[in-house]
Amino acid sequence: MLPSALRPPTATLFGVTDQTVSRPLSETAGADFSVVAAIDALDAATRAIAGELDLDRVLQLIVDSARGLVQARYAALGIMDASGRIERFITSGISAEARARIGSPPRGHGLLGLIIRDARSYRIPDISKHPDAYGFPPGHPPMHSLLGLPVRAGGQTIGNFYLTDKEGVDEFSEQDQRLVEMFALHAGIAIQNARLHARVQRLAVLDERLRIGRDLHDGIIQGIYAVALSLEDVPDLMEEDAAEASQRVDRAIDRLNTTIGEIRTFIIGLGADTVQIAIGARLAGLADELLLSSGARMALDLDLADVGEVDERLSPEGATQLLQIAREALSNAIRHSGAPRARLSLRAQDDHAVLSVEDNGCGFDPAAPRGAGHLGLANLHDRAASVGGTLEISSHVGAGTRIIVRLPLSNLEMDPQ
Repeated sequence: MLPSALRPPTATLFGVTDQTVSRPLSETAGADFSVVAAIDALDAATRAIAGELDLDRVLQLIVDSARGLVQARYAALGIMDASGRIERFITSGISAEARARIGSPPRGHGLLGLIIRDARSYRIPDISKHPDAYGFPPGHPPMHSLLGLPVRAGGQTIGNFYLTDKEGVDEFSEQDQRLVEMFALHAGIAIQNARLHARVQRLAVLDERLRIGRDLHDGIIQGIYAVALSLEDVPDLMEEDAAEASQRVDRAIDRLNTTIGEIRTFIIGLGADTVQIAIGARLAGLADELLLSSGARMALDLDLADVGEVDERLSPEGATQLLQIAREALSNAIRHSGAPRARLSLRAQDDHAVLSVEDNGCGFDPAAPRGAGHLGLANLHDRAASVGGTLEISSHVGAGTRIIVRLPLSNLEMDPQ
């Protein structure tokens, strides 16, 4: 039996019973097929929609199942927007050609609007004789009897069933109404589940877009920027030191060819398996690559005394994020600090890998607002947080910058032998 809170009051209009059925199927008088068959039909209809998560498919399955449940010639499901207007109208029993002839879907006038406004069940034997009948547009098939009722989810009406012309008889029965009311409860849940699934998918797509944007920024875009930086003073070098200018152009070409390869592997989803190479070697190679491609005259000190322990205990994902953080931090120091010297260190401290990148350059105010498109600092924080780590940025104008990231290390299992 429906909960009392979901049972609207009964009413009678012009001798036509417009009411919500409150009796169980086993007590329904005048049933035109057995209770067992009705329960089986309801079970089959409910199962048909239970496992579907695609919203479009679940809506069509719901209206098809409702139509078959009570042998209606036509069925429709109107989904409403926040203002109570029909925003989607899914039909069953009407061909695509017939839908095209009818034209635009209904907005919610006449009996459709009555069911929307009252949010209750109506069982009407002759649509044309009802005082709220609005008429049908040209090309619409004739319809006579109507069973209409709301579909609720989370205590709110989200749509309405409209079933017309029960096969073989003049009107829908009390048992038909009861069946569809019970099915509407399952339909509301299925619609909510499909909507939630769609939202989760959208969030997953947004998260993937952010990840791709972060990877492009921290890797490929940074490399291209470094090439551009190395070529900025080539026109002046052509007069002052033609050999150096030629070498820079050659290095830029090599770097761009490497970047093309990185883009290709990025697109096909392979990526470089950086974790198979020792982190120390990767950090050293990264430092050489950034300094060489940028043409910067910066002295860079590397302190990688604990890299062996970090290699053993840092997860593959942690290693990937650590390398990308190091790339971004070093690139920022080379491009923006104007420092003559920088230092990168990697230590294992208290079950954490501690990466430190510091320079003695111009510094900046970390609290100052960043312009649109400046993703670097936000990316650093996001990367550290994605593997359970933390990141600190210490900087003052004229006093250099220090970036410290701490990523958790796993506990090594002792060999029982």
